[in-house]
Order: sequence, then C-alpha cells, then structure tokens
Amino acid sequence: MTTALADLPLVASGKVRELYDLGDRLLMVASDRISTYDVVHPTPIPDKGKVLTGLSAFWFAKTGGIVPNHLLSVTDGVPDEVRGRALVVRKLRMLPVECVVRGYITGSGWKDYQATGSVSGIALPPGLRESEQLPEPIFTPSTKAEEGHDEAIDFDRAAELVGDRELMERVRSVSIELYRFASDHARERGVILADTKFELGLDEHGQLTIGDEVLTPDSSRFWPADGYAPGRGQPSFDKQYVRDWASRSGWDKAPPAPAIPDDIAAGTRDRYVEAYERIAGEPFSAWLERTAPTR
Repeated sequence: MTTALADLPLVASGKVRELYDLGDRLLMVASDRISTYDVVHPTPIPDKGKVLTGLSAFWFAKTGGIVPNHLLSVTDGVPDEVRGRALVVRKLRMLPVECVVRGYITGSGWKDYQATGSVSGIALPPGLRESEQLPEPIFTPSTKAEEGHDEAIDFDRAAELVGDRELMERVRSVSIELYRFASDHARERGVILADTKFELGLDEHGQLTIGDEVLTPDSSRFWPADGYAPGRGQPSFDKQYVRDWASRSGWDKAPPAPAIPDDIAAGTRDRYVEAYERIAGEPFSAWLERTAPTR
C-alpha cells in the first residue's frame, strides 16, 4: 500500500502514486492502492501498480510519434524494491486540466447526456443509448480538484485555465489522436477503449509532453469487445468492477472507504492483468522479468 523510499525526498503523494526527487528527474512509483469516488480503500489490489506501470511504458513506446512523453527508463535509476512499479521520468510543468476523450457514451458523460443532450458543452445526436459509440470521439476536459471530485468543463473554460487557447487546441488535437491510435490498437486485440484521460504538460523547452500514466485501467474504460452490447452498462477490465461493488455495498461514498472483500480484490487483479496481456500482447510475467532486480 505504501512505497516509502527512505533515502529519497518525497515530492508528492496521490491516491495511487508517489513522486520522489532525483535531482533533474523524478521517480514515479505506483502503489497497489485503489480508490473509488475519490476515496482510497484500505485493501490493496495485488500487482495493480505493476500493471499500471507496465501498460504506461508500453503505450509511451507506441505513441512517441504522436507526442513526446516523460519516460526516461523503467530500470536505470529505479531502486530494486520498486522495480516493475516505478518509472524514471522527466520533470514537467503540468497543465491544470484533465484531458478526457470519449468514444462511447457512458459514466458521467451518459448522465450529462440524459440530463442535457450534451457533454461538456458538446451537443450530441438525440436518441443515443447507454454505451453507444459516438459518431466521432469528443474532447471533454475537466478540472483537477485538489480535494473531492474533478468537475467537467467546456473547451472555453479549459483554455481560460491554461491561459493559452492555441496551446489548448493543440492539447485537444493530440488527445484525440492518442485516443484514436489506442482505440484501434485495442480493438485489434478484442478490447474496446470507451474513454480515457491524459495529463499533459510542458517540458523545460516548452514542448507539449504527456506525463503521469497513460491508457491504463485506472485512467481508461476498457471493455471486452465480445461482450459489447449498447443499451446497458458493460463488463470491464478496469476499476468499474470495484465501483460496482462499492455502489452495492451500502457505503455512503464518504471517507473512510470500506475494506474490499477478498473475492472482489482477486477479481479486480485478474481484470487488470488480463487488460495488460490483451493490450501488450504478452504474458504479464514478461514485464516482471524485464524489470526484475539485477542481483
């Protein structure tokens, strides 16, 4: 649940990750913590941090031609005790918006559509069913809340927060291109990428760069293509499985979050690992072997 490295300065600790200072670089370590409704549960999901890190590394390697990323190494400079769950990355000045792209109408987007016929100020065709594919992917940014829930905003508000409309237009274009590329790749492997979110920033030269994690089961909705049927919620490879349990548990969604039953934790781990193996096209053990300590 914790990734404390006593000999490195801790820069930041989030719901899932810790950032440690390596001077001109950062060490980004993913824990096995899982949150629902912005509250961390006391139960870890075994290997979750390694799945997130392995998939992020996979996608960073695949998408470098679309936009630069912050990854420097998955092994060099990574302490043995966090091998497989840590990346050495460049420092970025992160933009103050979450870059959400939706290819299907689900989740909070479905709720907004039911209420208003639009999502983040984008009018959608009438008569869409839950989980239906949209005519084109849409960019629906949100705020980055220090506490509580992120808030959906329209493009104009996102441009105001960033302070540079031309940069925000580039962010929108890159986000949609990343989604299209990843969606095509996933679909070839029997997985639907329903939606995802990216975090982008600027490097020391002012170049737009993607950071944090990318296209993982924590930041995306992945559905098995062979079970897809619009008009209802979908089975998934992401933490929706835990969200569904949490919503049935009677928990009021206020801290503290309840412990997750063993069978739900094991089922979640299985879904995360299957997402890795389908998308990366290799056994999860291959990632563990590549990043194993060298001693």
